[in-house]
Amino acid sequence: MLPLTDQLIRASFVNASRKELSDLTLPSDFDALDWEQLDYLGWVDPKRARRAYAVVPVDGEPVGILLRQAEVKPRTRAQCSWCQDITLPNDVVFYAAKRAGAAGRNGNTVGTLVCSGFECSANVRKLPPVAYLGFDVEAARRERMAALRLRAASFADDVRRG
Repeated sequence: MLPLTDQLIRASFVNASRKELSDLTLPSDFDALDWEQLDYLGWVDPKRARRAYAVVPVDGEPVGILLRQAEVKPRTRAQCSWCQDITLPNDVVFYAAKRAGAAGRNGNTVGTLVCSGFECSANVRKLPPVAYLGFDVEAARRERMAALRLRAASFADDVRRG
């Protein structure tokens, strides 16, 4: 992912009001982020309960999404829709995002199951277990990274299109 600045992040949001953007708190480790190890930037707002943000590259441009965490957790262990890691070291929660434009103002939303702390980039970079003799684990890891980027971008584009 290309490095982003505070200004670029705030300007990228497609479904947030000016008030919501003024309340946005960047991740505490923002200055130390290793952008080459991220497929998207996602974080939970430390000051606002159940509010999170994701900035996803879509067609080379950052698309910011304001997310709201559901009050109820899934009853069974859910799988992250973005990284689809089956050995998750973390919880998965349901996030909803209002759509951009008139659809969002009318209350239309779209939801997804995502790792609670947005650890997807780290999850897909772990080497997968060897499935068979001659299995190319490095190719499998690259494929998982590409699939994460595609699924996250698809969600962001869905929100953006309204």
